[in-house]
Parts: sequence; structure tokens; C-alpha cells
Amino acid sequence: MQLFPHGRRSRSARLLVLALAAALAGCATHPGPLDKARRGPYYKPLNFVRDSTLSPSIRRVLVLPVCGGEVADPDSAAALDEVVRAALQKQSRFEVVSMNRVDCQRRFGAPEFSSASELPHNFMGEVARAYAVDAVLFVDLTVYQPYGQLAIGFRAKLATIKDVRLIWSFDDTFSTNDPSVVNGVRHFYLQDRPGQPPVDLTTAALQSPRRFAAYAADTMLSTLPPR
Repeated sequence: MQLFPHGRRSRSARLLVLALAAALAGCATHPGPLDKARRGPYYKPLNFVRDSTLSPSIRRVLVLPVCGGEVADPDSAAALDEVVRAALQKQSRFEVVSMNRVDCQRRFGAPEFSSASELPHNFMGEVARAYAVDAVLFVDLTVYQPYGQLAIGFRAKLATIKDVRLIWSFDDTFSTNDPSVVNGVRHFYLQDRPGQPPVDLTTAALQSPRRFAAYAADTMLSTLPPR
């Protein structure tokens, strides 16, 4: 005697398969406490120098266009301008003012300037007059690998206008070859979902040059002098 007709047994089997699939998917998309994106270790930059605190006189900072130099083509470098500006604003250390590439070209004859290059005559004076800022942030790309294993290197300097003194400098590379960087990227985007369901969508950030750069810029700028 059959306890279940054939059709009913097939339907029950399908429901069981769907339930198992849903359970497995739930394990994959809901990071648990043992997930390394939750517990680390996370990459911690060490190659930076900064003042112990940020002077109260630094209230407005001008962000120059990202300098791609020979590392990245102009369009790739330009795409990172907003990424760096947004990351700096997120730090809430001072008011952020940005110079676009058209204005940089018009004023100084080039769309970008490296922190390691010689600046035009009276560059800082002209910047102070035009933008009423107290310091200037230079950001250079030293590594840019937007395909396969993502990698981005930033060299950055924050210089005061008044006495042209460096109050912070940074030089480091972030690569998805480093497991602690991968943990850091995933943690960054998990933390960036306040009020959202605990669904792990962070692997997309490990395939997106822009999202990866946003993590790197945020990590870099978190090393600025504290208030």
C-alpha cells in the first residue's frame, strides 16, 4: 500500500529540495559571527605620518583632482575624484572644497598635480585666494589595477596654506591578494548598510574598481590627524 500517491510524493520531494536550497542560501547570504568580515583581521595601514592632532586653524580643505600620472589614464583618475571627496567628507574633520579638472587646467595649465611634482609659482597663494581654504589635499595613484585581482595604491599629502607644512602624509597599497584587505572591504560594506537586512552582498565590492577604491580611500583618510 502507498501512503502517498505518486504525484503527492513528487510534490513533497520538490518542496524538501526547495527548503534545503533556501536554507543553504540563507547561510551564504547571512554573515554569521564567525565570518571574517565580522571578526577580522582587517588591514591596517602603517605607512603614514601625521600631527598628533588637527590644528583648530584647519577649517576648510581643498581637494585637488586625483593625479593618475603614468599609472592610470585620465578618465580612470577623474572617476576617482568624487570617490576621494566623498570619503574625505565622511571623516567630518573639516569643510571640504573641491577643485575640478577644468578649473585646475584653466588656473594652472594642467588638469592635475602630483604631490611629488614641482608646483606652479604661487600655487598655494592662488589657491588660498580663490577658495579661501586653510590646507590642500594632494592624492596620487601609485598603483591601479582595475581587473582580476584589484589593487590600488594611494600617496597623499595634506599641506597647510599659511606656512606650507605637511601635517599628514600617506603611502600605501591595497590589494585583494591580501586576505586582510578582503576582510576589510567586506566589513566596510556590511557596516555601510544601517537598518538593512543582514544579507551579504559584499562580494560585488571585490569586483568593482570604484567600490574597492571607496574602501581604500576611506581607510586611507581615516588615518588623518584627529580633532
